[in-house]
Amino acid sequence: MKTIYLDLSMGAAGDMLNAALYELLGSNAEKERYVKIMNSLGLEGVSVTPEKSVKQGITGTHMTVKIDGEEEGEAHDHHDHEHHHHHSSMGDIEAIAAALPVSDKVKANVISVYRLIAEAESKAHDRPVSEIHFHEVGTKDAIADVTGVCLLMDMLAPDKVVASPVHVGCGHVHCAHGILPVPAPATAHILEGIPMYGGRIEGELCTPTGAALLKFYVNEFGDMPVMRVAATGYGMGRKDFIQVNCVRAMLGQTEESSKAVAELSCNLDDMTPERIAFCMERLIDAGALDVYTMPIVMKKSRLGTMLCVMCEESKREEMVKLIFKHTTTIGIRESISHRYTMTRRIGKVDTRYGEMRVKHSEGYGVERSKYEYEDLARIARNISESIEKIEKNL
Repeated sequence: MKTIYLDLSMGAAGDMLNAALYELLGSNAEKERYVKIMNSLGLEGVSVTPEKSVKQGITGTHMTVKIDGEEEGEAHDHHDHEHHHHHSSMGDIEAIAAALPVSDKVKANVISVYRLIAEAESKAHDRPVSEIHFHEVGTKDAIADVTGVCLLMDMLAPDKVVASPVHVGCGHVHCAHGILPVPAPATAHILEGIPMYGGRIEGELCTPTGAALLKFYVNEFGDMPVMRVAATGYGMGRKDFIQVNCVRAMLGQTEESSKAVAELSCNLDDMTPERIAFCMERLIDAGALDVYTMPIVMKKSRLGTMLCVMCEESKREEMVKLIFKHTTTIGIRESISHRYTMTRRIGKVDTRYGEMRVKHSEGYGVERSKYEYEDLARIARNISESIEKIEKNL
């Protein structure tokens, strides 16, 4: 399986991810093609130049984005160049992305990344997304960073992206809203559910743009998997710290693998379907991988229901407690199985019916895409049409 591993021991910013992935391109011709596309985006006054950078004896690339000949953010004491005072709405970003001379897939991914930022800003400031303006990330240089990463991911086409826990730094950051703690509120919202940690290095190591790109592209956070590495890239930040300020990206092959899961089951013959459904909802909400029922015939020919729950081994005790709490069973069976899964992620696309979520699944030489059922059902209800006809018209 073609895999990218990201070492985020010094956080992540748009320009650093851009430079690290750029170094993974297989040939000078591919690198030249990337730079040519980036300098033909139609962003007025913007130029993108990969430059050699050496920090603490390690050679990498710094992706320099200049606007009218000047690199943005040089006067700011931040981790990268994403901090300035130009205000852009989500509508502005969507219009700019729609006009970019890149594939529809890359355009859609750029918009999806920005929506993650907009939703986080909305939570942080308790305002609707429509009223959010991007103080830190809504200008041309940041659009170039996001587009660059989306373009590189499309060119590299990994089956899976794995990343280490995110080092966010410590202290405070100066931004348009004032002096805020690290990680900044929007960054903290984006990173919810993602393993992160602080440390003794003061500064904003993970920016909102970096966090959103990680949220969108990374399939799994944890230790580096066993992989045969074919290329390594170092994306250098501008600022210097006691530790080399870079994102390290590795491209290689990992073996398809299975993961052990616990399967819990019990037999029920004295519960209504509604109560069983309520129990299933609670189990799903608690993180079960799957919950399903099967009709069975029990002793004395009593009709019954077998409740089956599949979960990670670390969650089985919690699941057992919930089953006992919400059912009438007095016994639960357990078996350990191996589960093979494809890599999955959810993207968003614009359709004739409006924005819809799409589930993408890849692995074992197979690739599939499927529209999110809830979105199909919502549209079908709104226009009084069948789901089948809506799918045909997409």
